[in-house]
Amino acid sequence: MEASPVISPFVIFFASIFTSNMILSNFLGMCSYISVSNEYKTASGLGKAVTLVMIFTTAANYAAYRFFILPLGLDYLRFIIFILIIAASVQIIELVMDRYFQELHLKLGIFLPLITVNCAILGISLFMIIRNYNFLQSMLFSAGSGLGWWLAISVLAAIREKMAKTRLPKGLEGPGITFIITGIMALAFIGFSGIFSIQ
Repeated sequence: MEASPVISPFVIFFASIFTSNMILSNFLGMCSYISVSNEYKTASGLGKAVTLVMIFTTAANYAAYRFFILPLGLDYLRFIIFILIIAASVQIIELVMDRYFQELHLKLGIFLPLITVNCAILGISLFMIIRNYNFLQSMLFSAGSGLGWWLAISVLAAIREKMAKTRLPKGLEGPGITFIITGIMALAFIGFSGIFSIQ
């Protein structure tokens, strides 16, 4: 495989936060983004957990792909192997959170194990292969994507917390206003596309 064209680490990192944001540009990871964004503290905790899982699984999936899947010609099994690595990582993080961050673990509830099926995490590994990133590019992309996911869910949760104290028209309550806010945030983030842009 040919190496990816040399893209500045600065561009990859910041583009993955803003213009190629997993939620606001690629619409990956929307389920937990909408469901857990009622309270800022919980949303921020989930954002940290997702970011940690993204970084750890990207490193593991990169190694598995380059040193196991490609040499053995098992490309047709990459989805299964990536999902197994993601599931194992989430289990480890869940055990650590249960032990050391019990309050956050209880608040996240079912959404913590559901990080396993958060398509944004699998999307990072697939983009890594499609774009043929090297290890440094992959790690910066995953770190930026995780921070972008965390930023988006935290901003939405902060806005929703403030809006909980206001009266909204019936048709806008719940998911309606959430989608409108998300659309406005996406427009704001895409405003950076003239500065930071990746394929």
